[in-house]
Amino acid sequence: MNRIKRILNKVDQLLQKSLEKLNLKWKMTILYLGCVLVPLIFTDTFILFMIVHSERENMRHEIENVVNAVEYNMKTEAERAATIGKNIYMNRYINDFLTHQYESELDFYIAYLAFMEDTLFESSISSNQTRITMYADNSTIVNGSEFQQLQKEKGSQWYQALQQTEQDTLLFCSFDISIGSEVWPTRKISLIRRLNLYQRDGCEKVVKIDLDYSGLIRDLVNMNYDFPVYICNGNQVVLSNRNDQGILKPFETADSIPKADYTHSFQLYGQELKVCILRGNEDFLFYAQKNIPVLIPLLCINILLPWILVRNINRSLTERICRLSEVFSGGCEAEELSIVEEAAGNDEIAVLIRNYNWMASRQNELVQTVYKEKLKEQEINIARQNAELLALHSQINPHFLFNALESIRMHSFIKKEYETAHMVEMLAVMERQNVEWGNDDVSVSEEVGFVQAYLELQKYRFGERLSYQIELDDTCRMYLIPKLSLVTFVENACVHGIERKPSPGWVFVRVYEKQGQVCLEVEDTGIGMPEKFLKQMQKDVEDLNIEKIREMEHIGVSNACLRLKMSSQNTAKFLFESEEGVGSSVTVQIPAEKLRKIERSGRKKK
Repeated sequence: MNRIKRILNKVDQLLQKSLEKLNLKWKMTILYLGCVLVPLIFTDTFILFMIVHSERENMRHEIENVVNAVEYNMKTEAERAATIGKNIYMNRYINDFLTHQYESELDFYIAYLAFMEDTLFESSISSNQTRITMYADNSTIVNGSEFQQLQKEKGSQWYQALQQTEQDTLLFCSFDISIGSEVWPTRKISLIRRLNLYQRDGCEKVVKIDLDYSGLIRDLVNMNYDFPVYICNGNQVVLSNRNDQGILKPFETADSIPKADYTHSFQLYGQELKVCILRGNEDFLFYAQKNIPVLIPLLCINILLPWILVRNINRSLTERICRLSEVFSGGCEAEELSIVEEAAGNDEIAVLIRNYNWMASRQNELVQTVYKEKLKEQEINIARQNAELLALHSQINPHFLFNALESIRMHSFIKKEYETAHMVEMLAVMERQNVEWGNDDVSVSEEVGFVQAYLELQKYRFGERLSYQIELDDTCRMYLIPKLSLVTFVENACVHGIERKPSPGWVFVRVYEKQGQVCLEVEDTGIGMPEKFLKQMQKDVEDLNIEKIREMEHIGVSNACLRLKMSSQNTAKFLFESEEGVGSSVTVQIPAEKLRKIERSGRKKK
């Protein structure tokens, strides 16, 4: 037992090492051949053998039924003729008619008419095409249709056959070449019986009943057997279901027909009849063709279906593994790990692909966070430094400027020019905001204060032509946005909207939070702008970057949009709407989670 176990282990190890050298495609092919195709060949061969055996058994039973039917039909016809012969054999009136000595032919004819009229012989004894001829060793009988002298038939074959048998009744098959009442020689199957019930008269009498040969052939053909049937008597083929059989042709010999596949012999009134059946070419292909409706679905289920399943399983495994391998190979040289597309499925490979995609996404996010964000921060710092440099060029002793503005404000206040003092105060607030670049972000509430100071200065300029309304949601006060970003949109509304309109106009500034979005909205009732310019402006804002700003002549709104996008991680969305002669509006939507917020303690919350 241990030795067998060791041998099995060695075979298993050898098989495992051999399989490890093959790819999945060959492994699945070997699996299909060894576990599906080869076993199916043996099982299907056995099934086909059983089908052929069953068909042959069915054929044998069918042939036996055919033989029994043919034998029954022959015996039925023979018994019908035998019944007629028995009736004649028992009829005393017929016996007297055959043995009576007639004085003349006229005397026989008169007796014949009386016999036919009294006995109704034709209607009571004759049947269909069966022909009855009675012979008597009486020289006074005139040879006619039903009655004949026996003397002229003593040399015939049927009489010689009757004399050679001890039986009183004999079945005899012959091709009668003698010219009697028939014009042509014909095939005949006759039942011959001695009429020796009344032997005291010393007259030999015989009745010969010719069966309906055409009817026998017709009955045999009408049975519609699937194979040739022959009834032989000795070396003669007396009956057949072939369509070329005719009553005027001589009997075929048994040697001229193919060898019978099934034979059955039976005795019928002294003759041995043999029924021969030919089944034809019923080989394996014959039964296979006969059972095609069963074999084709069997082949489809047993061979094609497993092959299709194995092929698709093989493709499902190898294609996804190869695709994953290609992604691994390409990810070693690329900056980012590629994502495997179409990771559908619930098997282990699909789970592996989804886990790889999750790992690659996390890895790419880390790269994005560590490297891309650092580059982005450097870009923002460079942009801010450039802005600070530009601001430094415009700063000529800012403290002197603020002190001068404060002196003017106080001088105006002393002279009770309160409006002028207020305007100078607003101007000082704006100038201080312009020159202070220590921090680029301010709270929304501070930015709204700058907006209000700017609008107050513009109202001093435009007078009654400018009205404004500011709405600030309390939930948005502590969010941080780039400095002077909202003021830029307000400035654009005043300069390009209200200034060019001769009639009074309004500027509406709204800051609110809606569905997780912080919305900055600036609307004016100025002159509006053409639709073509509006679409171009919307397109420029969507594709905005620092390089494009450097190429622009007017960078106010574009600069504000770029800074808002950079501070919100490129999630800010801009919607520009305008109608000529009616006004314009710009709406900035920023996800609230992308904006920093000042807590109550004063710390900035990311």
